[in-house]
Amino acid sequence: MFPTKTDKARDELQGRQRTLSQRERALLLMADGRRSLTDFSPLFASRTEAEQAIQALVLKGYLQDAQAVAATARAAAQPPVPVPAADPIRLATSADNFDGKRSLATTRMFLFDICERMFVRRDPRFALQMRDALREARDRGAMMTIAALMLTEVEKTAGAERAESLRERIDRLLPPAETVH
Repeated sequence: MFPTKTDKARDELQGRQRTLSQRERALLLMADGRRSLTDFSPLFASRTEAEQAIQALVLKGYLQDAQAVAATARAAAQPPVPVPAADPIRLATSADNFDGKRSLATTRMFLFDICERMFVRRDPRFALQMRDALREARDRGAMMTIAALMLTEVEKTAGAERAESLRERIDRLLPPAETVH
């Protein structure tokens, strides 16, 4: 065995509080992963006593076997075993596809997204007003009023074509209008 210090041993050697005997501390100082039990024997009355002291420090977490540490490091450094890939994930080719459930909540989230992407940098005050208004919108009419305001601003800054494409997406996200009898 070629013992080497653990972090706990380094803390013991650097700390002002000494919990180990002078002989155990000397063992820690010498433990560099290159010295064997034979090199530590002169510190003790017998080789057996040196072996027992090293084992006690290993059990207490101050020393570890350098060869075992090196083997663990080599195993960790090996590339992982490749796992066969499953079928590739297919993405829709158009960002406009939406097969989810139409809802006011989905529409609201899309409007929040527009607010963040289109207004936060250009007009932070307007973005804040729109976010607050979206949080307060409780029905379809209120949400559509906010959407109209946002689309008017989009039209001014990004053009009519961009505003129209966003309007179409909003229409696909909204649930069908309820008819009152």
